[in-house]
Amino acid sequence: MRSPLLKKIVTVGGLLGWAVLRSAEPAAPAGTVVPPALKAWPKQDAQGNPIRYAVTGHVSNYDEAKVGGYVLPDPLLRLNGQRVRDAATWFDERRPEILRLYEQEIFGRVPALVPAVTFAVVATDERALAGKAVRKHIVVTFGAGAGRTQVNVVMYLPAKSRQPVPVLLQLLFGAPPGLATTAGAESPPAPARKGPVEHGPIEELLARGYGYALFKYTEIAGDTAAGHLSGVRRLALAPGQEQPADDDWGAIAAWAWGTSRVLDYLETDRAVDAKRVGLIGHSRLGKTALWASARDPRFALAFASCSGEMGAALSRRDFGESVDDMVANLGWQFAGRFKKYSGHWHDLPVDAHMLIALSAPRPVFVTGGSQDLWADPHGEFLAQVAAGPVYRLLGGKDLGVTRLPPLDSPLVKGDLGFHYHTGAHTLTPADWQAFLEFAERTLRPSL
Repeated sequence: MRSPLLKKIVTVGGLLGWAVLRSAEPAAPAGTVVPPALKAWPKQDAQGNPIRYAVTGHVSNYDEAKVGGYVLPDPLLRLNGQRVRDAATWFDERRPEILRLYEQEIFGRVPALVPAVTFAVVATDERALAGKAVRKHIVVTFGAGAGRTQVNVVMYLPAKSRQPVPVLLQLLFGAPPGLATTAGAESPPAPARKGPVEHGPIEELLARGYGYALFKYTEIAGDTAAGHLSGVRRLALAPGQEQPADDDWGAIAAWAWGTSRVLDYLETDRAVDAKRVGLIGHSRLGKTALWASARDPRFALAFASCSGEMGAALSRRDFGESVDDMVANLGWQFAGRFKKYSGHWHDLPVDAHMLIALSAPRPVFVTGGSQDLWADPHGEFLAQVAAGPVYRLLGGKDLGVTRLPPLDSPLVKGDLGFHYHTGAHTLTPADWQAFLEFAERTLRPSL
């Protein structure tokens, strides 16, 4: 996987290159010299795709001809070599095996000392959105006393509904819409996040008969190199423990666990049909949605938008972001053991098709963008194709095709769905429309 050009510029002291972020090169360790030729390399290709130079020597690839060969682990072949031939063996034997591999090697296990959780509805607006919605502000509290952490959930319910409704639950990067109105002056909204609007078409969702609940993911645990060990991850440390164990949860697993605790609340709300809750996440929150759905079968379906590497995209496929990039730049999102796979992708005991298959036969919808090759939309599609045998074994419907569909031609008829949208790394209005068509068969809201 190492670039021949980079081999030529490695110093005698063993410098293998440097992980380059989109905005700036990291400083070199003391006592080393960055080769001048490497400093001059571009950070983007001619199409604007980001280029990374990993410490392993790997350089980002966007050429299908250079992807190389790979062999995916068989999701229906047990560790003892026996083939899975029925649903009982999948659920009793193979699925638990795959879950353990992800917990041990990728996302980490949930620690024994997770904090206690309580819920409180702190505000209700019966006339929200000009009378179209009932809006609730729910505070989910982890732990107690001064060290506790709290997650603010805003939920919209159709105002005229007289029966429990299905709910779409979405993780956000920013504060949920309506939080300032319900929380009052003591909880001002977060500064506006640059970029496209994160949340979905609220009024349309309500008109279709859905409830819609949203919360900011970093209220569960942090997501920076300096601040990731915060929130529930800090609360789960044993007395005297300063760092998680090597197989303890990374940030993604913590966010997924916290998302399931929000579902715990939804099960207590009589206005919600908690057996019909769909989970939505974009980018790293798409990874989170896939892992939360894998661990918690109470989620009726999952929607992973542009989730990319270690989400819905195949890791063994050398295209766009790589395992090397994840380890170098976002290592706190994973278990400590994950770092050993940097430069050794083919040694991974799992791949994205197996993460998707852990939700089978529950529906999974995936999107990618034509201008988001970093997330490898083709690799996301191929992972769903490779998850198809598990869905078929369990009586579900696969994608129905094995070749990447044309742009803006969503696949929504099976239990696996895919939309390759024109555009960038975002959740587009067209994605929402395709997803709602896909979800209708499972959630079936009654107006």
